[in-house]
Amino acid sequence: MSRHLSRSLLALGLATALPAFAQSHDAHAGHDMAAPAKAPVDHSKMDHSKVDHSKMDHSSMDHGAMDHSQMDHSTMDHSTMGHDMPAPSEPREPIPVPTDADRAAAFPPIDHGAMQHAPEINSLLLIDRLEHWDGRNGNGQAWEATGWIGGNINRLWLRSDGERSGSRTESSSLEALYGRSVSPWWDVLVGVRQDFRPADSRTWAAIGIQGLAPYKFESSATLYFGSGGQVLAKAEVEYEVLLTNRLILQPVVEATLAAKDEPEYGIGRGLNKVETGLRLRYEFSRRFAPYIGISHERSFGDAADAAGDHARDTRWVAGVRMWF
Repeated sequence: MSRHLSRSLLALGLATALPAFAQSHDAHAGHDMAAPAKAPVDHSKMDHSKVDHSKMDHSSMDHGAMDHSQMDHSTMDHSTMGHDMPAPSEPREPIPVPTDADRAAAFPPIDHGAMQHAPEINSLLLIDRLEHWDGRNGNGQAWEATGWIGGNINRLWLRSDGERSGSRTESSSLEALYGRSVSPWWDVLVGVRQDFRPADSRTWAAIGIQGLAPYKFESSATLYFGSGGQVLAKAEVEYEVLLTNRLILQPVVEATLAAKDEPEYGIGRGLNKVETGLRLRYEFSRRFAPYIGISHERSFGDAADAAGDHARDTRWVAGVRMWF
């Protein structure tokens, strides 16, 4: 009887205590319990070389509270950090726009009159052809030379050419011309020409142009005004093909025209003579180059009648080209 009474009292006590414990637990669960305060971190004692900064969330870190003076940034890999900073939209100190006064001060006018230059006098003598030829009508010699003296703009030009057949001079001439450069590639010439053969000596007034045409064609064209109203026109074009640095092939075309017939001088009206040539030279130096080649000469009209058997001739040539 007493045992059953004890059990009943124990059950009654538990039933009374459990609801009170539950209410107490629920009350504590509704309150926010503050976490204990954390001690500040001393970064000066941390080994940042072993820290993987690429996996750190820098957005939630308070960099203002860190003492960066004690941190060793030399061992930190900043390339892996997500420091994407926007570029400035304009420079901190905008560059002022240049004014007309600034441009005038930067580029003052040049007083050419105040510049004193010593005159430069240069000269050149080019023997373009000094050759022996052998053709159907015999053999002989020929020459063609050009020289000048002066500066870059104004020059005195001397030109001479001629032929000998056997022991007789067939033709020879000498020109003295004043030349002025009118562009980097062209000169205008004016002067006189003196013929010594094929007949009596004859003097001509000459005016012409010479220079380097597009694609590096060396060109010249000259008008000669003689006595009796005779006018001659002579044009020449040549080109140099560099097969190697020293082996050069040179084609040349030369034509002569006349305004009047002059049988005593072997001149006919219209196209008088056309000469074409092809010469291959080897330059042992730029100043000295022997060559071999072939030349074809043909006369037309009254000039061909005056030349007779010599109206057409093909020649094998050998010679030397040199300059000083």
